[in-house]
Amino acid sequence: MTTAASDKPYKQREHRRERAAVRSVDLTADEPPASREFGSPWRGEKDGKQWFDPKRHPEDMRK
Repeated sequence: MTTAASDKPYKQREHRRERAAVRSVDLTADEPPASREFGSPWRGEKDGKQWFDPKRHPEDMRK
């Protein structure tokens, strides 16, 4: 169960940073920076699932 907040602001921030880096490079002389340099999922605020206590929240258990 995912209890983390959305990572949409992080993705927007990283995409803006990528676009700014591409705009600052002279594309006629250099290669654009690789997309993988921006927005690593391991550095984001939401990195996947979080643990919760099923005894405190039995309504969230499916079975």
